[in-house]
Amino acid sequence: MQTNFSPEQLADPHVAESEKILRRCVHCGFCTATCPTYVTLGNELDSPRGRIYLIKDMLENGRAADEQVVTHIDRCLSCLACVTTCPSGVDYMHLVDHARVHIEKTYRRSLLDRMTRNLLAAVLPHPRRFRLALSLARLGQPFAGLFARTDALKPFAAMLKLVPASPVPSQRTRSGTHKATGVRRGRVAILNGCAQPVLDPGINAAAIRLLTRFGVEVVAPEGEGCCGALVHHMGREEAALASARRNIDVWIREIDKGGLDAIIITASGCGTTIKDYGHMLRLDPTYAEKAARVSALAKDITEYLGTLDLPHQESKGLVVAYHSACSMQHGQKITAVPKTLLKAAGFTLRDPAEGHLCCGSAGTYNILQPDISEQLKARKVRNLEATRPQVIATGNIGCMTQLGTGTAIPILHTVELLDWAYGGERPAKLAGSDRLETNP
Repeated sequence: MQTNFSPEQLADPHVAESEKILRRCVHCGFCTATCPTYVTLGNELDSPRGRIYLIKDMLENGRAADEQVVTHIDRCLSCLACVTTCPSGVDYMHLVDHARVHIEKTYRRSLLDRMTRNLLAAVLPHPRRFRLALSLARLGQPFAGLFARTDALKPFAAMLKLVPASPVPSQRTRSGTHKATGVRRGRVAILNGCAQPVLDPGINAAAIRLLTRFGVEVVAPEGEGCCGALVHHMGREEAALASARRNIDVWIREIDKGGLDAIIITASGCGTTIKDYGHMLRLDPTYAEKAARVSALAKDITEYLGTLDLPHQESKGLVVAYHSACSMQHGQKITAVPKTLLKAAGFTLRDPAEGHLCCGSAGTYNILQPDISEQLKARKVRNLEATRPQVIATGNIGCMTQLGTGTAIPILHTVELLDWAYGGERPAKLAGSDRLETNP
């Protein structure tokens, strides 16, 4: 793609990077076939290629974002299926990240939209606030249908629909060191994060049990928190970088103190962002090198387990549909390892059709774009249920929450099934499911 940026514009390193990305696009349109919003809406401007044209025009002319640009950029899930598909290697992730920052700086949203985004940014990254908000939201659930009738209030209806039916036990991962059983094979840190420990604290608990059982010492450092992804995808870059710097300081201290083989992440959305810390902070002279060290150590839990050569187990007679989160398959390029681990653990795996398409969760997307999100969820649930599974496995808490509102099939994190297969207790989520009585 030909570009016409001035030398003055290219003096901005962010603009210079975006210009290089734009020049790689050859207008081939392969991305349209795998873009969830284009497949759903059929609008060229809701495809990666269409958004690239909008971003180019906005940045090249040095103008503020307008309503058209904001509408179509907001509809982007950042699922990154286009990056997987693109034959030219267009780095769409960092291009759309830049566009969102530009929108945040130059466009004034409606009052209700600003209030919604401010609420999400103030609550979700903070576990105590989030837990309190969930408790209060249950009181408002009877009004979800009323809110859904008004477009401006649909995000609040979506929030209420996503609230778990019953309170989740408060169980934060215990800070400190979880000793390995037997001879120590490795030492890792584990991200506790923000939303996941509130929505499903059992995921990290299962990861720690499994790792320590196989000789890996697990450190849960005091002081880390939200990875920054939630605000990063809203274009609130300073808040995202502040979260990144805080986590980097915590992990660097742990690296210098006792060494780490990896930083384990059990939420693939967080993993994609933490692996990008090196890029996000590349211009920060104080943090650039430290951020690169952290990104190099970041590993999804399945990615790390794949290096441990876990033994093969006898069949459990359980049919599992594997849903590959976009942040796993497109963001981190981890596709085969989770399925290989589940098969080796004795589970029968089934792949759904259109596995490359997003379920519609995408961080806060299912709140901010509820109509499109609902269509994508329904499509994903149909494809998963068509495999006639007894259980759905995935590696991202956002997907688990999203899919859980659309199907009665139990949804577990991959590591919960692996923990059970290798000596852990049967997951409580499997209790009372009729689907587990017979093997379809």
